[in-house]
Amino acid sequence: MRQETGTRRGPLSGLRVIEFAGLGPAPFACMLLADMGADVVSVDRPGTHIGDPLRIVNRGREVIHADLKSAADRENILTLIARADVLVEGFRPGVMERLGLGPDVVMPLNPALVYGRMTGWGQEGVLASTAGHDINYLALTGALAAIGTPERPVVPLNLLGDYAGGSLHLALGILAAVYEARASGVGQVVDAAIADGVIQLMALFIGEQQRGRFSEHRESNMLDGGAPWYGVYPTSDGRHVAVGAIEPKFYALFVERLGLDQVWQDAQHDVARWPQLRAAIGAAIGSRTRAECEALFAGSDACVTPVLTLSEAMQHPHNVFRGSFVSLDGAVQPAPAPRFSHAPVPSASPPSIGPVAPESVLRRWQSREACRADNVRREPNP
Repeated sequence: MRQETGTRRGPLSGLRVIEFAGLGPAPFACMLLADMGADVVSVDRPGTHIGDPLRIVNRGREVIHADLKSAADRENILTLIARADVLVEGFRPGVMERLGLGPDVVMPLNPALVYGRMTGWGQEGVLASTAGHDINYLALTGALAAIGTPERPVVPLNLLGDYAGGSLHLALGILAAVYEARASGVGQVVDAAIADGVIQLMALFIGEQQRGRFSEHRESNMLDGGAPWYGVYPTSDGRHVAVGAIEPKFYALFVERLGLDQVWQDAQHDVARWPQLRAAIGAAIGSRTRAECEALFAGSDACVTPVLTLSEAMQHPHNVFRGSFVSLDGAVQPAPAPRFSHAPVPSASPPSIGPVAPESVLRRWQSREACRADNVRREPNP
């Protein structure tokens, strides 16, 4: 069932967000806000395509077409910014200022505005003005060097930098600033840099390295594939299973189910025997198909799972039960996450709606302002 963007439900219902359309982690952050009920309006160039259900990160918005170099269009956008709670932009430092829409211009119009800025390197710094992509941010933060085989690092898609280091930190920063602005009446700029976020994600390993418990040689640590009981193994049919038997009781169950000799029960943390243990595990798993391994460990706490392709993941019984994938307009999408018990979000959001006129958005936001003011007047005095 479709739900109009202006009447969205969820814990962020009523939060007014104006987004300047772009690529990368800023749209994903706005998707998260929209999924949770925020009223997100995206400003995009005239003539851009709208309504494609496969552009999943752009779902849940209304779109306004505006030429930001046009004085008239910029004035319309400034009128909306004056009534927004949040502004989000993902351009290089200085672009919004050159368009006449930087914080120094817009925040005097709306002192409580939260101005969210998403970049790779940050608003300031040695590399702030240079181009980069996910792989570059991972490379310069120590993350990329820690992931992969002994021969070379492996690129973890763009999940770790763009979305975990970037989008999630931007969304968190925006919500923290909104919370503070509701109490103080004063907004602020949120400078979210992918590189900063990735360094935060490395917190565990930064601490362990200083304790001498994290080696900078790939596949020599517990969580980087170095431990035989935490890694990926091929099966006889050319597929793979993932093993994550970290805790001793889970490891013991894993060894028992796999039918390994009893001698391996006490070898979990004997690093000198890891090569032999890895060979024993590999031989036992490699003699079975992926389906046989899945059946062998089904229902157990041995922490063994099949490595599924994306299309297989869509059909897995657990994901089906949870409704983790939803269909909208014939396109499969990830369901909004996380889930809320009190203010549930819709199970699916429509794609971008538009183009709409700025005046229609303005009328809706003015109407909500009137409702808010009326509710405040009706609240009893303490």
